[in-house]
Amino acid sequence: MEAGPASSGSLARDVLGLSRTPKMAAERLALALVGDDPGVTRTDDGRWTLAAQSPSPALEQCRFAVVDVETTGCSPRRGDRVIEIAVVAVADGRVDLVYERLLDPGIPVPPRVTMLTGISSAMVAGQAGFGDVSDDLLGVLNGTVFVAHNARFDWAFLTQEFRRSRGLELQGPRLCTVRLARRLLPPMDSRALDHVADHFGVEIGARHRAAGDAVATAKILVCLLAMAREQGAATLADLTQVRSADCGFRNGNARVERPATSNPHSAFRNPHSESP
Repeated sequence: MEAGPASSGSLARDVLGLSRTPKMAAERLALALVGDDPGVTRTDDGRWTLAAQSPSPALEQCRFAVVDVETTGCSPRRGDRVIEIAVVAVADGRVDLVYERLLDPGIPVPPRVTMLTGISSAMVAGQAGFGDVSDDLLGVLNGTVFVAHNARFDWAFLTQEFRRSRGLELQGPRLCTVRLARRLLPPMDSRALDHVADHFGVEIGARHRAAGDAVATAKILVCLLAMAREQGAATLADLTQVRSADCGFRNGNARVERPATSNPHSAFRNPHSESP
């Protein structure tokens, strides 16, 4: 994509070598290929391009918003919806639950989800829909680094909900505590939330509920950030440069992933607006 913005079809053709890919299939492939890359963004007409690079903020300047969503299923593209969301603010080592609420998804909550979360259709009936609280969420998330345990999942659901309700494209730096744990912690059988929480001695107050999982993830983030700083991480971009717990951070010859240098003060844009 160095030559300029590219459509999903162009990515499928030029990167994956797939010609004449149906539009919907190309879109899914492009999302899987670069949709979780903070260094890639979309233009107003839906094409993919490299995000504008700006100096990566120092870690002490970052405000982290740790997010957890409970949903009706695993695929926002297939119509699954958010039924609960919680946001925990992390700054200077402090952990504060700043947002928590149930949401009416407009569709039934499957029994298997009720068994896992304890959230039933009766509990969400009459609650606000996502569109009703989208302004509040924008205010909570704007200017922050988006964090979640398996960030791809939560990011994908919120992106779809914002597109559906407001025509907004979720933008900005994000951090996945699963990936960070893989790089900073010794080998473990699993990087699932329960296992990482147990490693740090973090208790999960209410497992598979948004607030309980978000608070636990926030406490894990504080521990991981402390470890990263001890290994020399100073900026948000440094968090993507760690190779392993043994190697730590290397300034010269590290295997560097695309750094998270997006401006944390412009987390959202309207893809239908005239100005970029």
